[in-house]
Amino acid sequence: MHATKNNSMYLFLMILTVCGAAGLQVWVILFDNFLVNSVGLTAYHAGILQSVREVPGFLSLLAVFALLVMHECRLAVLSVVCLGVGVFITGLWPSFTGLVVTTLVSSLGYHYFETARQSLTLQSFGLAETPTVLARQVSAGAATSVVVGVLVYFGAEWLSTEQLYMLFGGAIVVAALCLVAWNPTGGALRPQQKRIVLRRRYWVFYALTFMGGARRQIFIAFAAFLLVQKFQFSVREISLLFIVNNIVCYFSAPLVARLIPRLGERTVLSTEYLLLAAVFVSYGLVESRAVAICLYVLDHVLFNFSMAITTYFQKIADHEDLAPSAAAGFTINHIAAVVLPVTGGYLWMIDYRVTFFAGALMSLCSLVIAQFIRPQLTATAATTAPTAVGGTDAAAG
Repeated sequence: MHATKNNSMYLFLMILTVCGAAGLQVWVILFDNFLVNSVGLTAYHAGILQSVREVPGFLSLLAVFALLVMHECRLAVLSVVCLGVGVFITGLWPSFTGLVVTTLVSSLGYHYFETARQSLTLQSFGLAETPTVLARQVSAGAATSVVVGVLVYFGAEWLSTEQLYMLFGGAIVVAALCLVAWNPTGGALRPQQKRIVLRRRYWVFYALTFMGGARRQIFIAFAAFLLVQKFQFSVREISLLFIVNNIVCYFSAPLVARLIPRLGERTVLSTEYLLLAAVFVSYGLVESRAVAICLYVLDHVLFNFSMAITTYFQKIADHEDLAPSAAAGFTINHIAAVVLPVTGGYLWMIDYRVTFFAGALMSLCSLVIAQFIRPQLTATAATTAPTAVGGTDAAAG
């Protein structure tokens, strides 16, 4: 792995990325089986909990105001601590009420960390480095998820789901607290606007971010649930699937990062949305466990393509807009996410296929929006300034 021009920030973000990925992965791997087998809930409850989980993401815009009282690096660390606390308490409170509370706490930590991570990455690295740094973060998260999946796979033989939550949550809290006094910026970052920023010339970024949130919720809330409910996947089988998923993701993320400057954001995103529409239709029709596994892995790999939305925004945005716009982007990403899981859970009770067919329609809508990205803009921007620079209204896609 080659060094970057900002090694301190790179290491800081990578450590926190590992912690954040561990917290998210253990929660996701155990959630559906914990929901069905330990707490005895239904798909409708799963939809409610997924909507609850996205409320902090919807409120990510408020991270801008947190920056009035603390540095963005401190916000990133404390957010990971909050994630670990939420995961830990999940194991102590196995009930629907407990899941509502712990889901809120862990989600608040995860979403605020992701907001800070994206913002710090865009501020700290130039246009040429950013795709590679983002890909390395994805690969680090995938590698961490593989390790977590292996530990859960073997740990499930000896420990209960509640004990696994407590073990991983406690470890994340301890690891994050070790970084609480570290400020890797050295005061070198340019000041960011500490207010909410929404600009009309960023509308393509906003629209793709909104549709990406809807797509992500169908995957998170219902793809794994399909495997558990329809195909009777156990905790160990889900863990093994996540291991395979993340091994594939570890190797595919750098490939996608190299495709972005070569093909441009519009081509990369258009490819994602076409494949994604086919995947969602197939979810609604699949009757084979083997085919369902292949669809789930491909679905997961396609998440890597969303890096192109981030790199596109870096090329068109004013530098001082990066932090508040990252927060605004996460809020927009979660507008649909707050409503969709509950709606999808209700539709699931009628006919689960409708949920996935709706996802295919959303993917085709994203494909249309992606055509408004100007290929000449994204092709030339990568060869100009070494950091994200401002643009005029005419520069927006």
